[in-house]
Amino acid sequence: MKLHEQLTVLHYFRQTRRRHWSSRSELERWQEAHIRAHIERVRRGSPFYRELWKGRPTGEWREFPMIGKAEMMTHFDTFNTVGLGKKEAWAAAVEAERTRSTAPELRGCAIGLSSGTSGSRGLFIVSRKERLAWAGTVLAKVLPGSLREAHRIAFFLRANNELYGSVGSRRIAFDFYDLLQPLGAHVRRLNERPPTLLVAPPSVLRLLAAAQRRAVLRIRPRKIVAVAEALDPLDRAEIEAAFGQPLHQVYQCTEGLLAATCAEGRLHINEDIVHIQQELLDAAAGKFVPIVTDFSRLAQPIVRYRLNDVLTIAAAPCRCGSPFAALDAVEGRCDDIWYVPARGRTGLVRLFADYVSRAIIGAHAGLEAYRAIQHAPERIEIELAAPPERLAAAEQAVRQALAALCVRVGGRMPAELTFSAYRPPAGDRKLRRVERRFAVDESRDPIVE
Repeated sequence: MKLHEQLTVLHYFRQTRRRHWSSRSELERWQEAHIRAHIERVRRGSPFYRELWKGRPTGEWREFPMIGKAEMMTHFDTFNTVGLGKKEAWAAAVEAERTRSTAPELRGCAIGLSSGTSGSRGLFIVSRKERLAWAGTVLAKVLPGSLREAHRIAFFLRANNELYGSVGSRRIAFDFYDLLQPLGAHVRRLNERPPTLLVAPPSVLRLLAAAQRRAVLRIRPRKIVAVAEALDPLDRAEIEAAFGQPLHQVYQCTEGLLAATCAEGRLHINEDIVHIQQELLDAAAGKFVPIVTDFSRLAQPIVRYRLNDVLTIAAAPCRCGSPFAALDAVEGRCDDIWYVPARGRTGLVRLFADYVSRAIIGAHAGLEAYRAIQHAPERIEIELAAPPERLAAAEQAVRQALAALCVRVGGRMPAELTFSAYRPPAGDRKLRRVERRFAVDESRDPIVE
């Protein structure tokens, strides 16, 4: 066994045989000690953080200044701890995407670019040691069965990266599927090399599910994992029905491996490697923006990093018994929260994406797919896919469901609601079922709570 395989296996067994915390308080004490030690390492290695935290005791890390993508990209050269320049790293990552090849290592780090759904792309770097630790961790959390068994992983990605290739070994074959390639070619390859583990965005899994129903695709993976996009209930139902098994999730982004499903199918925050603070949006509904501290990564430290996502904390403990916090949903981006006119007064009312999704899905049984786009406070466009004989009834039902939803949250239906045919996104774009295409500044615009 090669050295890198040995290290991956070591991290795998550390995860599978990791101590079990007897209580939530014990886990939190363990976290606190590891985070404080990590912050001291970051102070020594990152000039950016050293200056940002100047004069602040490590024990007050929960009150350190928050950062985001803008700060990370602006100060990239002093942000990372390996002395890697933004210009050099960016050029290598862009060239790898242009040629559809694996990015080379620079200073022992794998380089990649985020998808840029928030309007600007982020640059991430992961050291070789962190890459092998990530591989062991992700295998422990998603692999169906033991590492001692033979597995073939089919991974659908927008761009390959050394990070993902790290999971390969003598027993594990890793097959990269480029999302820019035709679906037909993917189906043929999957049939020729059937995977035991299928990992793809929900939009791709929907297409594969349709092929499986038609018997064009004929695979029986032991486990299917959705990644990279918010998982819509409509997509989940279709995928699970086509493959005859529950759909699992991994919530990962540029900023870390944040959550994965347990044996019960519930998403849990990976609190053995990340700590998430909650910036509450709606306390009663359990909706919050995550502020991430990843205490497993040092090359590009993520400490008090505010994501642009909306999560929903689980209302009840998970039956699996894990002390790790459970999530009911990863809803998507803050930028896709809708704002509709308040009823009977001036101002806008916030409308979360999952409320919109559930209203549309529950409106009519004939819906096959949808996208809901708010272009302005008074203008909504709904893309629908339904059998022709049911389309008119579906449109009317969706109109009524959205009007009722607006009233329920204290708003009124926008003046303009139009329907159009459903258009799937291109292969290099993430699917966003609910989207907002205008800017709202809550500190300036009147928001009715």
